[in-house]
Amino acid sequence: MRDTGCGIWDVYSSKILSCMSYRNLEIWQLAREVVINIHKMSLTPPKFEMFEERQQIRRSGKSVKATIVEGYGRRRYKNEFIKFLVYAHASNDETFDHLETIFETRSLTDEPLYNQLKQKLDKPGRKLNNFIQSVEKEHMSVK
Repeated sequence: MRDTGCGIWDVYSSKILSCMSYRNLEIWQLAREVVINIHKMSLTPPKFEMFEERQQIRRSGKSVKATIVEGYGRRRYKNEFIKFLVYAHASNDETFDHLETIFETRSLTDEPLYNQLKQKLDKPGRKLNNFIQSVEKEHMSVK
C-alpha cells in the first residue's frame, strides 16, 4: 500500500481504498455556505456601496474557502498546512469585520439577515480554531 495523495493505493487489489478531498472537510463546507450567503446579500446594496465594502466582504469570504483548499493541498507539511489554516481563520475574522461595518453604517438594514450571517461566520471560525489545534497536536509531517 502507498499514499497516492488522494487515498491509500492497495497494490494487491489495484484500488484506492479511501479518497479524502478538501470537499469532505466540514470547515470547507461551512465556508462554502458562508460564501454563497454573503454573495447573495451583497447583490442588493445601495448603489454607492456596490464596489466598496460589499466587494471586500465577497473577497474575504471567498478567501476563507480558497485558503482552506490551498492549505489542504499542502497538508503533507504540518507547518504549511497550519499556516494556511491560520490565514483562513484571519480571513474569516476579516469577513466578520466587513459584515459589522456594513450593518453599522446601515448599508445592510435587515437585522435578521445580519444575525443569521453573524452566526454562519462564527461557526467556521470556531471550527477552524479547533481544527488548527488538532493539526498542531496530531499531524504527522513528511520528513
